[in-house]
Amino acid sequence: MTAMGDDMWTAVALARRWLDEQNGCSAQEQTLRILKIVEEAGEAAAAWVGVTGQNPRKGVTHTPQDVADELGDVAFSALVAAASLGFDPQEVLARVAAKVNTRLQ
Repeated sequence: MTAMGDDMWTAVALARRWLDEQNGCSAQEQTLRILKIVEEAGEAAAAWVGVTGQNPRKGVTHTPQDVADELGDVAFSALVAAASLGFDPQEVLARVAAKVNTRLQ
């Protein structure tokens, strides 16, 4: 694994620990962390609307890079939520990748 990959998993662990310290780790908090994924997905969708200029009042307001960055927020939030449920997010992601690989081969 690259140093960048290590940094990502460290960031996920640090984010989860910080959230646990600030907000606790009750079932309600876990629910809110899952809902955070939906919030971030909405921001990605809004950025895509901004790329395509679908809001005639606003026109083009975002770039494809903005959309990619928002999608990164979605993925990161999902990994933190998985960690908050007590799972190793790296293992979760590896299982999903293996499932996709099996389907596509």
